[in-house]
Amino acid sequence: MSDREEFREAMVAVAKVAVRSLAIMTPDLETGIYDDRHFLDAVKHLCLSRSYARIRVLVTNPNRTLRDGNRFVYLGRRLSTFVEFRHVGEEHRSRNDAFMIADETALVFRADADRWEGIADTSEPTIARRYLNTFDEIWTHSNPAHEFRQLHIS
Repeated sequence: MSDREEFREAMVAVAKVAVRSLAIMTPDLETGIYDDRHFLDAVKHLCLSRSYARIRVLVTNPNRTLRDGNRFVYLGRRLSTFVEFRHVGEEHRSRNDAFMIADETALVFRADADRWEGIADTSEPTIARRYLNTFDEIWTHSNPAHEFRQLHIS
């Protein structure tokens, strides 16, 4: 991936292959990516077609998301049985990468969340598991993002 559009397309493609789970680490749920209609449709389809689906989202800096609003947060509120948002714990806030893992097999990864360049693959279980382990460690040391549950978006 080398630009925003390729990144958006990769996020949609990886979200569509998920049959059990998505694990997302993002600085602020980038506008135009996480609230893209096709991405939201893939997430909604996953949640509504699988009673055991789980979407976990780690947000490093939620201020912009809360200020500007985001349709993914709204969808997460409606599907709260499946979607959980957390703040990245203090000890991990200096990380600048961003990634999404689907079912321990597919991933989208950017080493620098301030840039669109990165990798995406719908069948790379070894690398996906490595990043999922990292995600799980950060998740364990994160705090629930209660304000995402109460956010009113018009």
